[in-house]
Amino acid sequence: MGKAADNKQQKREALLNTAFHLFTTKGLHNTSISDIVEQAGVAKGTFYLYFKDKYDINNKLVAHRATSLFDAAMEKMRAQDLPDYRAKLLFVIDDIIDALTDNKLLLMFISKNLGLGFFRFTMESAGIVEYPSIHEAYQEFVDEIGDSISDPKLMLYLIIELTGSSIYSSILYDQPVPISELKPTLYQTINGIIDQFLAAS
Repeated sequence: MGKAADNKQQKREALLNTAFHLFTTKGLHNTSISDIVEQAGVAKGTFYLYFKDKYDINNKLVAHRATSLFDAAMEKMRAQDLPDYRAKLLFVIDDIIDALTDNKLLLMFISKNLGLGFFRFTMESAGIVEYPSIHEAYQEFVDEIGDSISDPKLMLYLIIELTGSSIYSSILYDQPVPISELKPTLYQTINGIIDQFLAAS
């Protein structure tokens, strides 16, 4: 990467990091573009080189942070000697849950985008070409599952939606139980979903 490209990337990262700080402390509606550029130390025109408005940077920020979570989990998973897609999927889910447990601010920020439907919308509105790794990871699981499951995309959709909707209150409020107690039941349920799709294939 050349010096000019590196400088552009640094400015974009500064805008994203500043927006994250402001959105999580002041809220999206109480944060202006002027607030973001002033704290990031860049000109307002620079903001518009990368983002259309504050809603666009919010979408890109959600995609950016969520993609980083998935990338880190996938990298750790690939370093393991795991027997099959079931073990790999559970490893990735467990790693992401642990990361969100350690970073509750991030959990609150991306909570509405934890499900595949919301996340896919966010990815598309943020520009999926800019964040290809999550799409590739998803496709990697679909390809590995192959013909062993009658409808791998539906199965993954159900698992991701179940996980996303289950962990928020458990991590933040220990409701209905703390996440350490929820995990075994969640993973047992995920295994049950996989078994159900195996039986139907």
